[in-house]
Amino acid sequence: MSKKAIVTGGAGFIGSHLVDRLIAEDWEVTIIDNFDPFYDESIKRSNISGFINHPNVRLLEIDLRDCEALEKNLTDHYDAIVHLAAKAGVRPSIQDPVLYQQVNVLGTQNLLELSKKLSIKQFVFASSSSVYGVNPKVPWSESDYVLQPISPYASSKISGELLGHVYTKLYDIRFIALRFFTVTGPRQRPDLAIHKFARKILQGEPIPVFGDGTTRRDYTYVQ
Repeated sequence: MSKKAIVTGGAGFIGSHLVDRLIAEDWEVTIIDNFDPFYDESIKRSNISGFINHPNVRLLEIDLRDCEALEKNLTDHYDAIVHLAAKAGVRPSIQDPVLYQQVNVLGTQNLLELSKKLSIKQFVFASSSSVYGVNPKVPWSESDYVLQPISPYASSKISGELLGHVYTKLYDIRFIALRFFTVTGPRQRPDLAIHKFARKILQGEPIPVFGDGTTRRDYTYVQ
């Protein structure tokens, strides 16, 4: 019998790769994605074009803030939730901090409540390396202090981690937070650096370098 998973943000860059993998391992996958206009919707539609008609895939276009819609459409037994959906980006969050808290924190809260009601015991949460803020210690560690965020986006991710900790203690949900560093690979979002660099190289344009050129950044391959 196939296992069942809910994947939020399943039409996105990381999410669509995860759905590919789950299908290959014979999972039944319910994708939740509201096709947020942060970047061109057609890119997300293209991401899921290879599996949207697969018999083990179901797509729900739902806003995670809509608790009623979640409860109405998700009533089966599920083995896991992988929560990848979020308002993304550090800089945009500075311009609209309230929206980032509403989507990222309330959305996570709603899914944790759903997990409690449906007895879903596995919950994987996409956190972010941004939670480390200006941590001077290198290399960073999971045990480093992270309660000094410097953006609303980072704050929303820390809040999600803390909510998960509470639901683990009170409701026996196995919550795992993955602090992604910049993820790269096929289907990468067009606003991210590697995508921008490749586009400029192909167009014969210079790549701007900020600072003195000695900065370093960690990248994670999506697969």
